[in-house]
Amino acid sequence: MLHVVLLGDSVFDNSAYVGGAPDVVEQLRTILPEGSQSTLLAVDGHVITDVPRQLSRLPDSATHLVVSVGGNDALRASGVIEHPTRSVAEALYLLAEVRERFQTAYSAMLDTVLAAARPTALCTIYDPRYPDPQRRRLITTALALLNDVITREAFTRGLSLVDLRVLCNEDADFANPIEPSVKGGQKIAKAIAAFLHARPEMQGARAFAR
Repeated sequence: MLHVVLLGDSVFDNSAYVGGAPDVVEQLRTILPEGSQSTLLAVDGHVITDVPRQLSRLPDSATHLVVSVGGNDALRASGVIEHPTRSVAEALYLLAEVRERFQTAYSAMLDTVLAAARPTALCTIYDPRYPDPQRRRLITTALALLNDVITREAFTRGLSLVDLRVLCNEDADFANPIEPSVKGGQKIAKAIAAFLHARPEMQGARAFAR
C-alpha cells in the first residue's frame, strides 16, 4: 500500500492560500489508488533546517518521501540582490557565497532524509510570479544557482526530481507570487502521483515535469 509523506514548506502546505479549495495534499489523495495514504508533514514557513524535525514524526508505514524546501531560505537571502557591488565579479562572488551556504544546509538535510531509507523525490524551487518584471527576472536568475544545487544533489544521490519550474509555468498556477494555486497544486499532485506509480527501477535519478 502506498503511503507518501510530503516534507518541506508551503509548496505542499498551501491550504491558507487557496480559500478553502483543495490544497496539494487533498488533491493528491483524490488521484491516488484506493487504500493509499498521503501525509502532510510540510509546514508553511519552514526552511531547510526544519526538515529533520518534520522527519521525527515520520509514520512507520511511510513508503515514499517527497521534499519541497529551499524557497524560504532563498527568500531570506534575497537581500543580496540589492547589495551594491563594484563589479560583476563581486556580485557573482556574493551569489556564490549564498549558493555554498545553501548547498551545505541542503546536503546535510538530505543525509537525514535518506537515513529514512524510502524512495525519495526532490522538488526544485519554482520561478516566482512577482508583478514587477525586473524583480521577477533577477530572482529567477539567482534561483538558478540554488536549483543547480537541488538537481545536482538529486542526480548524484540517485533521487527523482519533480521540476516545479517546468510544471508551474503560468501565472494561474500561483495564488500569490510564491504560493501554488489550486491549478498549480493540481499539477504538483499529478507529478507526485507519476513518481509514485513509476516502476521501482525508475524512481531514481529521473525527472518528473508534467
